Amino acid sequence: MVSAPTPRPMTLTQKILASHARNLPRPWVQAGDVLQISVDWTIASELAWNGMERTYSMLGRPKLHDKDRFFLAVDHTVDPVTLANDKRAQKLVQLSRTFAKESGIRHFYDANQTILHTRFYRDLVRPGDLVLGADSHTSSHGGLGAVSIGLGGADIVVAMVLGSSWIQVPEAIAIEYAGTLPFGIAGKDVILRTLGLLGRNTVAMERSVEYRGEVVRQLSTDSRFAIANMTAEFGGLNGIFEADEVTAAWLAGRAHEDDPLAVKPMRALRADDDAPYARKFQVDLAQLEPQVAVPFSPDNVKGVTELAGTELQGLFIGACTTTEEELVLGALVLDAAGVSRPANDKQIVVPGDLGIQENLRRAGLWTVYERAGFRVDPPGCSMCLAVASRKAGRGEKWLSSQNRNFENRMGDGSLAHLGSAATVAASAQAMKITDPRSLLARVDQEKFRRILGERRPRRAPEVRVVGPEIHLAPAGATPISAKEARAADRRQAGTIRSRVQRFGDNVDTDAIIPGQFCHLTALPELGAKAFHFVRPDFVQKVREGAQVVVAGEGWGSGSSREQAVLALKGAGIQAIVAKSYAFIHKRNLVNEALPFLVVQDARFYELAKEGEEIEVDLAAGIVRVAGQEFAAEEPSRIIQALVGEGGIVPAIQHHGTTVFETLTG
Repeated sequence: MVSAPTPRPMTLTQKILASHARNLPRPWVQAGDVLQISVDWTIASELAWNGMERTYSMLGRPKLHDKDRFFLAVDHTVDPVTLANDKRAQKLVQLSRTFAKESGIRHFYDANQTILHTRFYRDLVRPGDLVLGADSHTSSHGGLGAVSIGLGGADIVVAMVLGSSWIQVPEAIAIEYAGTLPFGIAGKDVILRTLGLLGRNTVAMERSVEYRGEVVRQLSTDSRFAIANMTAEFGGLNGIFEADEVTAAWLAGRAHEDDPLAVKPMRALRADDDAPYARKFQVDLAQLEPQVAVPFSPDNVKGVTELAGTELQGLFIGACTTTEEELVLGALVLDAAGVSRPANDKQIVVPGDLGIQENLRRAGLWTVYERAGFRVDPPGCSMCLAVASRKAGRGEKWLSSQNRNFENRMGDGSLAHLGSAATVAASAQAMKITDPRSLLARVDQEKFRRILGERRPRRAPEVRVVGPEIHLAPAGATPISAKEARAADRRQAGTIRSRVQRFGDNVDTDAIIPGQFCHLTALPELGAKAFHFVRPDFVQKVREGAQVVVAGEGWGSGSSREQAVLALKGAGIQAIVAKSYAFIHKRNLVNEALPFLVVQDARFYELAKEGEEIEVDLAAGIVRVAGQEFAAEEPSRIIQALVGEGGIVPAIQHHGTTVFETLTG
């Protein structure tokens, strides 16, 4: 008799993935395994749906796997001015409205009702859920103990229709926080400090990030949301906190009296004590001062005292990363400062949801903002990505509580600085970056807690730690890695001869295709706008024969927008060679069958200069430049299979609903 294999230790993310995996050959998963996974939720915005509509139509507009488990919010482009006057925004909104009516989905939120992640986090996501979203900040929902991953729109359409997807189990790192946080220093400052210490797209790149340590118990669910949200900036596949008593209290406050949450203990998974983290990092938060990221990267972080006195032309408090907790604290800081000036278009505050808007109205806090000169706009993404009517001007320095400060992110030529809402509010006194701590010391903490007490738990929170429910394949099933090794190599054959267009590290999707052009769908139109702001001669160089991109680390980081890949294809790019790729962008390259290779050899990058002749042998996985030859890393078999099929849509058209069983088996 053959004894069953002994389970191996797993991280929290691995346990949740294992509990959602279909037909596991053994009672654990490990980094590198390719899984077919069941998906609890898929989520998207109207900006993402623009591209998703294309994929959905190509698939024949099939019935959704579960119309009550797709969440669609109209939030990115829909401030009232834009919605009334911009035909592009009107088209995006109408596409979403038409689909919502056609499909009968339960969770559709029209313009100026909510921001995608805000409502979903506050009302629906549960610990242990597996969530896939067509937005990079889908990572937010790890704040409540879910594995929540941002992907491109095509991946989300497929999961929405099939109820399943595939994933290669990532390595994981642990961020262990130590110290004690004073009042008012919370999630935004913690994640900015983490980014400043460890760097964007470095240790977290394509990995799961699990946040742990003594400080975590002090963090509210809002603070955890902000940290998990900006895991996207860290470069992580997902960010996650273990669900605990703080989580249980929040969920109990969410529950209706007839909801099982109101009476049952919260079930929670835990990482094993000897979980196989690739690396662990200790981050000491003792004496943490408010943090500010300066242009043009969220990890270009300095303490507020170093930047104090920097003149500002604008202030923005809002976007998905800015929670109700931050909005309340910002108002109380303004009240303590006694700021009073006429309302103006250089001070904007936007709530994330109508529920938050009403809570602050009852507390009289919008009056505080308005007295301090802020215009209060309805829920939406607003200034965060310069696709609505609110934009920062060229050369203007804005301090914002959003999550990204890439070049042109808040407007063409704008200079975005990032900080907490408290820091933004304190800076309203003199329109200069200001340390908020003296004002925070004057805030009535009891009032702060009282305003946020709308969701008091109806029971004492109780947590029951459980193990993952694993569904094993029938006896005799072959381990995934061995099955993959036997799979046919379907990599697209052919050799590309071209000249090089050379880029550096961390080229983000905002640069590849600015948000202003994400309403476009035709490949030639998208291609014409590739690198519109940062490299305006890009398309012309492609036409002149430079059809291969060579880049460094983190190619395609930032937003999940699959339009970045479509723009590259539309411009005529034939292949990309880089040291590493952002996880979402790499999936988008696979789904659209745009060839890419990973080459690590430093010598290659010395030789592959701008305009150099290059030969890319896709069949052999070889690149040749300046008379030398370099081998690319071997991609996983499922990536080879999907690219060989011509992308995700042709693969489904070929294999139908068994596509992932076929390609992972």
